[in-house]
Amino acid sequence: MIDWARVAELVDEIGAEDFQEVVDLFLSEVDSAIEMLQTAAGDATVVEEQMHFLKGAALNLGFEDLAQLCLKGEKAAAGGQADAVSVEEVRQIYTSSRVTFEADLPAKLAA
Repeated sequence: MIDWARVAELVDEIGAEDFQEVVDLFLSEVDSAIEMLQTAAGDATVVEEQMHFLKGAALNLGFEDLAQLCLKGEKAAAGGQADAVSVEEVRQIYTSSRVTFEADLPAKLAA
């Protein structure tokens, strides 16, 4: 679900003191992108763009399952199937990943 090696790499790259700011920005941007998906009403272009954005953001912060789902959604939307991955699927994977991330992060950072 979470690629903890990627999280550790990111912490090393930006420093522990700036990491929380990156996390906060990620969470805010993902919430906004999911809302944009919700209002896209099956617009394949918007869905493809938002899935692409979400995929990249998720990979950056180690949300592996979310990234894979968004890759699937991005490819489907590029092929004209904007509803192949539902917003609810994206929201569920994001929520469960976020819960795991926030619960396990303190121990991972302390290690």
